[in-house]
Amino acid sequence: MDALFIGQTYIDVTLIADAMPKGDEKAVAKDYAVSFGGNALTAAFACAKLGFVPDLLTSLADDWLGRMFLDMAAKYQIPIHARKVKRSSLSFILPHEGKRAILRARDDAYLHPFPTLNMDGCRALHLDGHQADAAIHYARLCREMGVLTSLDGGGLRSNTHDLLGFIDVAIVAERLCEQMNLDERAMLAYLKSRGCRIGGVTQGERGMLWYDESGEVRRLPALQVPASIIVDTSGAGDVFHGAYIAAYLAQPHAPWAHHFEFARGASAFKIQHLGNEAGLPTTEDVERMAALYAKS
Repeated sequence: MDALFIGQTYIDVTLIADAMPKGDEKAVAKDYAVSFGGNALTAAFACAKLGFVPDLLTSLADDWLGRMFLDMAAKYQIPIHARKVKRSSLSFILPHEGKRAILRARDDAYLHPFPTLNMDGCRALHLDGHQADAAIHYARLCREMGVLTSLDGGGLRSNTHDLLGFIDVAIVAERLCEQMNLDERAMLAYLKSRGCRIGGVTQGERGMLWYDESGEVRRLPALQVPASIIVDTSGAGDVFHGAYIAAYLAQPHAPWAHHFEFARGASAFKIQHLGNEAGLPTTEDVERMAALYAKS
């Protein structure tokens, strides 16, 4: 395998609507999309679309939504290592004016231990903190093997502090800063203290504050996509993660500034499309975004 991603399977239902009905109200959505969802899972699909098909260790239920997901994975030829749950997880997403409200229904009561995989040839591991036992097992194993480890720190989880001790590239959300009562620079200092070689805090339209291989703190501005063509920001961060893993796999010796610049182009493409699958870019799409929206 080129890479292993570990996460939680969701089926996302994304609706464009003026408002959410209440009580006995009824409304008709203007548009909708049904797609795969979940942080590391969406990142895996993005990585596959960009030419590097990862293995995916994720939850799977034996129901019609689970079978729908397997059809989605088969389209991208993603090998699935299933961890059984009783019911599939769902997300209902309502994008509106650059924000998105999300209602989730999740089953993460895993019925079996995580599977033991042959990691020969693996060059990158990407985690989002789901499946805490599997995450720390494979992070520790990959650290011992010299395999790059990456974490999407979208929120505080039970093993975040311990897990970071085995992470090379930790890119976290502002939500984690809020949960830990740290500002962005204090978060970067914390990530350094945990031994993360590269660390960053994503900040939406403000881009990302991060530190590079030398420890220098830098600002990566977001591409200037006009607000009038932004459709759905949900999943943009997940696509960002999948894209920088793909960039690393393509050019492992390139500086991380290069990988992140590529990834921001992928995110710029995603926010112009409704739903996760429609927002997966090709390499040509990423290059086009940079050409169109980078500041001169």
